[in-house]
Amino acid sequence: MRLLEFLITENEAGRTVKSIARQEMNLSSTQFKSLKFKGAIQVDGRIARADERLQPGQRLMIFFHDEGAPVMPYDLPLSIPYQDEDFLIVDKPAPLPSISSVHQQGATLENALFSYLGCPENFVFRPVNRLDKGTSGLMAVARNAHAQQLLQKQLHTDHFIREYLAVCEGEMEAEAGVIDLPILDPVNGIKRIISPEGRPARTHFQVLHKINGRSLLRLRLETGRTHQIRVHLSHLGCPITGDFLYGREHPVLPGRFALHSCLIRFVHPVTKCEVIVNSGLPPEMEALLN
Repeated sequence: MRLLEFLITENEAGRTVKSIARQEMNLSSTQFKSLKFKGAIQVDGRIARADERLQPGQRLMIFFHDEGAPVMPYDLPLSIPYQDEDFLIVDKPAPLPSISSVHQQGATLENALFSYLGCPENFVFRPVNRLDKGTSGLMAVARNAHAQQLLQKQLHTDHFIREYLAVCEGEMEAEAGVIDLPILDPVNGIKRIISPEGRPARTHFQVLHKINGRSLLRLRLETGRTHQIRVHLSHLGCPITGDFLYGREHPVLPGRFALHSCLIRFVHPVTKCEVIVNSGLPPEMEALLN
């Protein structure tokens, strides 16, 4: 359970519970209605009315309770370089799927995180950004629905920055630039293609190193299309090393490819502080450059 509190000052005197909850505590209309129905919106420990006018010194309290489906725990060591009451930043290994499903019953980040947190009652896995099974690195996971909703509003804005390291086949001609090519989702299957009918997709890149016919790139997503980096680099003739869908498998990278989420930076939507987390190049990717 997550509790958010707001202390009423002279400046807010006379405003309603609904006004403070929606405008100052950033609840959506749907969230407010749902939480009010559950009795989870309170003033000084008693259930509040939406139109109740607040006085200085009173404390508006909002309780968030998760109501999750059963999750099977999976004991897997996890690196979690950042966590607070609202978010975790997990350094996901690869190959590891993010989410459990009827088709994915083994180890996933979802059930590994459930185990890491001590198998809490009503656990809900709330990823803010997603990584493919074969991609390693940083993922932001919200610890309650309110935090997830707020941070997802920052996705694909300058307030939420994601950067990646990639080893690709071939040597990029330009040292830096922007790949601006629309990506079309498939009618059947999972493979995406570059097409004028696709949705806009922009990837910023910088070449860090060239050696033995490969390039080490640092990339930043401006948009967040599925497989965006993989599709863009493959289209330029420099597929990511080990990418079995858009290039070729590599024996050094069983089950994964050479793409790593190395940085997440965002403005914490509750505390308003900047959060910056970095993750270095995995050894198996570094080995490709030696």
